[in-house]
Amino acid sequence: MKAETYGAADFKTHCHAIIDRLARRDVDQVTITKRGRVVAVLAPPPSAAEAIESLHGFMRGSVSVTHGVDLLEPILDEPLDAEDGRIHE
Repeated sequence: MKAETYGAADFKTHCHAIIDRLARRDVDQVTITKRGRVVAVLAPPPSAAEAIESLHGFMRGSVSVTHGVDLLEPILDEPLDAEDGRIHE
C-alpha cells in the first residue's frame, strides 16, 4: 500500500494535486496531520467491481447446510392461520 502523510498547511497548498493522485490511484492513502496529530485519512473510493463484490456475496462461504436437508421442502405441517382468514391469533 502506498501511503503519504502531509501536514495540514502542506495539504492545503497542494490539495488539488494530492486529490488527483488519489483519483489516479498513484497513492492508496493520504494521512493529514495537524501539530503532529492525525486529523484525517483520505482514500479513493472503491472501484465499481470492488463495490459490487462488497455488497453481493459478502457472506459467501459463511453458511453451511447439513447433509440431507432440503431447503425447498415446506417446513410447516399445519395450515397457516391466514388461510382461514385469521391474521392475528
